[in-house]
Amino acid sequence: MEPIVSIITTTHNIVEKGQADDFGLLVNLLDMQTYPNIEHIVIDNASNDDTVTLLKDYKNKGYIQFYSEPDTGKFNGFNKGILRAKGKYVSFISCDDFYHDITAITDLVNLMEAENADFSFSPSYCRHSEGFVFLFIPAMYNTFQVMPCPRQCMFFKKSVLEKENYFDEKFKLMSDYDLIIRLVLKKYKAVFFNQNYTTYKIGEKLTKNPQAGDNEAKAIFYKNYRNLYPLNEEILDKMVKTSDFPKELLDKLVTRFPENDKDLFYERCEQMHQIRLQALQQSKQ
Repeated sequence: MEPIVSIITTTHNIVEKGQADDFGLLVNLLDMQTYPNIEHIVIDNASNDDTVTLLKDYKNKGYIQFYSEPDTGKFNGFNKGILRAKGKYVSFISCDDFYHDITAITDLVNLMEAENADFSFSPSYCRHSEGFVFLFIPAMYNTFQVMPCPRQCMFFKKSVLEKENYFDEKFKLMSDYDLIIRLVLKKYKAVFFNQNYTTYKIGEKLTKNPQAGDNEAKAIFYKNYRNLYPLNEEILDKMVKTSDFPKELLDKLVTRFPENDKDLFYERCEQMHQIRLQALQQSKQ
């Protein structure tokens, strides 16, 4: 029998926010997946509009399971979902995202089973809040500098999430990035699923408040790298703003990748530094 796959979505007042149609698209496309053993768990943050009524309707039709109670944010909701999940594999998709390829989960699970992978990553379409769409190609060699791919196009073994103590809920914007860093640092086995099956919307909290994102990134870097290299505010500022990492730190981080990929790791890190340095300079002109 195929292993259970648990898809976890968080909601809060999605009717009031005009996200009900987006959520309906997510639910219906997920129901059309060819993979036969999927559970869709919705964790609702005590919505006070018509969201619970909407969720009850989907539950009564057999599309979802849902739980509505107060939580402290999206990642608290995801952690609650993990605790309730029955799946061997877990993925986290927001209420206004969707899987546009209905055969993808079948192929993805087959790959993860064959490779005994701890997590997977894939290309995806990103819908920007300004209305344009772009293809996000994963950049796993840049994991330690920037978010390498969106969590929406990743699947994780539930047992790995349990072992690593779930999402760190003190990070309200980028706890998924912290999780990815932790998994790569500990050399969990990743597999690249070369199929674009996800369309996601970039988070508006980050795009509208980049300083908050920078501050959280500094805290994530400090948490994960402080035992590898002495960090101060000046170094962290360079790391966050232009991906300028101390060479001694990179020498420690490169060991998390295969020896044959060492040169490629340094090359990609320098490329990212130059790209972000140029972008910063252009923004000041």
